[in-house]
Amino acid sequence: MESDGVDEFLAHRPRLFSLAYRMFGAATEAEDAVQEAYLRWALADRADIVNPEAWLTTVTVNLCRTQLVSARARRETYVGQWLPEPLPTGDGALGPLATVEERESLSLAVLTAMERLSPVERAVFVLREAFGYSHAEIADMLELTVANSQQIFHRAGQRVRTGKQRFVVSAEHARTMIEKFLHAATTGDVAGLRTLLADDVVSIADGGGRVVAAKRPVVGGDVVARYLSNLRRFLNATSRFEFAEINGETALILIQDDVPAGVLVFDFDEAGTIAAVRTVVNPVKLAAVTV
Repeated sequence: MESDGVDEFLAHRPRLFSLAYRMFGAATEAEDAVQEAYLRWALADRADIVNPEAWLTTVTVNLCRTQLVSARARRETYVGQWLPEPLPTGDGALGPLATVEERESLSLAVLTAMERLSPVERAVFVLREAFGYSHAEIADMLELTVANSQQIFHRAGQRVRTGKQRFVVSAEHARTMIEKFLHAATTGDVAGLRTLLADDVVSIADGGGRVVAAKRPVVGGDVVARYLSNLRRFLNATSRFEFAEINGETALILIQDDVPAGVLVFDFDEAGTIAAVRTVVNPVKLAAVTV
């Protein structure tokens, strides 16, 4: 391909990856979709492409829709709880996160909830919520009517937001609470840990059958406090924790032997207490996490 065609694609590539990642909740699958979009771009008669952004977005989102069928089939046989692959966002690699909607669409909570959606529901939700495309543009990309796009978006939003509401807290509050959580969890302070947790807190861990992790969610303040107070049992002499921005949220990275071994992401409720702890320790899902 001529250099201007390559440069044009590279200019759009970060946005395409960000779109595909939100569709899959998995970086590897997102990379595959973007690579296939590149191949189609290379083979296309670009003289006929009036709007490269719209063309590439349409190709990418429809590739994702097709590939989601097999991706979801694989997840049905996944060992234990499935969580999205955590990605660092402090460097802006996944696009702007200036609005609540942009951050929400990237959070592990919402990406997990989007597993309830069909491929077309997921596509409409991501294009509208995260990228702000109009329903007319979405309808054109997905070969829908505007009315259908609006209906699908409304239905998808209801399904994604079913359950306990998430609240956005300041980065300062999140860090303070997580520091207290870390101290209590690594010293076995069950009582201290319990004061930080909501009564209906849930802990979800993804080990993928490769690392020991609870195969079902652990629910309830007293139970979760006892469960997470055992965190110190999994640490060794080389273990340490570092703060990072993961999927737009303040998170902890567990590092062992200078290699990321886990990511902990937290949700908060209206009172500012911890409402959910999502822990990814499946090493396959930690490839993009660096220290």
